[in-house]
Amino acid sequence: MAEEKLPTRAEDFAEWYNQLVLKADLADYAPVRGCMVVKPYGWALWENITSWLDREFKATGHVNAAFPTLIPMSFFEKEKEHVEGFSPELAVVTHGGGEKLEEPLVVRPTSETIIGHMYAKWIKSWRDLPLLIVQWGSVLRWEMRTKLFLRTAEFYWHEGHTAHATTEDALEEMYRILDIYEKFCYEQAAIPVIKGTKSETERFAGAQITTAIEAMMWDKRALQAGTSHYFGQNFARAFDIQYLDQNNTLQYCETTSWAISSRIIGALIMVHGDDQGLQLPPNLAPIQAVLVPIYKNEAEKSAVMEAANRIFTELKTAGIRIKMDAREEVTPGFKFNDWEMRGVPLRIEIGPKDVEKGSVALARRDIPGRDGKSFAPQAGLSGTVERLLSDIQASMLQKATAFRDSNIHEPKDYAHLAEVVQNGWAFGWWCGSKECEAKVKEDTKATTRVIPLNQPAGKGKCIVCGSEASQRVYFARAY
Repeated sequence: MAEEKLPTRAEDFAEWYNQLVLKADLADYAPVRGCMVVKPYGWALWENITSWLDREFKATGHVNAAFPTLIPMSFFEKEKEHVEGFSPELAVVTHGGGEKLEEPLVVRPTSETIIGHMYAKWIKSWRDLPLLIVQWGSVLRWEMRTKLFLRTAEFYWHEGHTAHATTEDALEEMYRILDIYEKFCYEQAAIPVIKGTKSETERFAGAQITTAIEAMMWDKRALQAGTSHYFGQNFARAFDIQYLDQNNTLQYCETTSWAISSRIIGALIMVHGDDQGLQLPPNLAPIQAVLVPIYKNEAEKSAVMEAANRIFTELKTAGIRIKMDAREEVTPGFKFNDWEMRGVPLRIEIGPKDVEKGSVALARRDIPGRDGKSFAPQAGLSGTVERLLSDIQASMLQKATAFRDSNIHEPKDYAHLAEVVQNGWAFGWWCGSKECEAKVKEDTKATTRVIPLNQPAGKGKCIVCGSEASQRVYFARAY
């Protein structure tokens, strides 16, 4: 696919994105409208994401389980706000085995209801708490406007569901997970995020508090990259999740849920990608380095391949995810473009002159052209590559952070806010009213993204209505 150039981001960002997903071999369109096929390269990226998160969850006491894909419709009707929030997106099964079902079944859009039903069976005593379960899999929401990874009818995720004895424990869980998500984005995805609380309007259906991390894409739109919710006793009362406390008194549990989905891959593409293709952070890249041997004839091939095989073995043994591209049916230039399109962080080139000198050429994906190219001795190459990968990871985060910060503005008045959010984010005082929130959305298509946590105490004038405000919020157009 490398022979066909992408449109530039400036020309058509949406088409750039669509074509890049296909050309980089991440995913393809499924025969069912709104669904996608995740290809091996895209799935390997998803596996690196999920394996890191899985380790973090297990380190904090969470365990994995699996729940059914089909959920009785009556379960959704038990929590009024929840079913109202999801009803337009539900896919409903009415027939099975050639016969009409006694009760319609919903293909799970999320699992609060079925898990709540099971928790009511499993939880009897304070000794059973906290119950900390994570499910990995896919869900289905009947999206009308779809975009590979960003918004598809079926998508992949983990969903955490926890039950606690006290409000304090449940809130601590919600914020603990939010911190893990923030850590993942900064340390693994090289995506700077802002964590905070969602407004009542933007809150998850059925939640009392929704927290989220928000990221800025290259087109300066916001993307909700992860959420963590506190339900209070809403679902516990709907599904009768109760326990006997230490005084032998029956109490309702406090519950949470939280998730990061495969849309994080869309975020990686839109934050780091350039006009040449993907740029993947080394910590998540399925292939961290590609080794390209270069030769013109059999005599050169023998010496080059001997050195290349030795280098490949050394780097693989050192734990570097390396790929040897020894294809003979395409040119080195084709290979360079191909791996640039796929976002491999580092390219290692070795030709006859490099063999003679005992060196290799190194090309960084994050720094195009000659500025990103250097030479290094073959001796001790694994250490050199590890240091370069670490530097690339840090550099990508630094670049993304500088871009985000330069495109966040503090508007001086409402007219300025309306102007700012067409090509950036606005950070301003907000009175908290739904009316002001709705006005911004109607006038500008921007929404409140998050009320940042731990913002300094103070008061100001609402950027919309001018009344007194005690909190500031980010406004942006979003995916």
